[in-house]
Amino acid sequence: MIKVKIDTKEIFHVISIEETNLTANMAEDLIELVAKKQEEENKSLVINFLGVESVDDSIAVSLQQLHEKTYAHKMSLVICGLSPAVKNKFQEHDLLDIINITPTASEAWDIVQMEEIERELDLDAD
Repeated sequence: MIKVKIDTKEIFHVISIEETNLTANMAEDLIELVAKKQEEENKSLVINFLGVESVDDSIAVSLQQLHEKTYAHKMSLVICGLSPAVKNKFQEHDLLDIINITPTASEAWDIVQMEEIERELDLDAD
């Protein structure tokens, strides 16, 4: 089971990974945890990788699928705190231009809030 800390904000959850190495099994656990959180509450997500030093290839693929699912449900997903090695793994899978990635949690929160405002404005335009 993957160790995480979940911090609930008004419009999003921050999931901080408390592991240094993410294996394929942990990737599955993370995706299940995120899916459960999204079922319980319709909130956007920030996943904080601060402290994670390496990831299995499957985590990159899983996060891309999670990103697509999250945005299909009109929520945001932002990844933050990537180490250089983890960022390189994401780059190997061409995810840096697909998934919202920020250096810090604060910047990730800003993106979630900005996208929420954009969604509200789009609804008002209808």
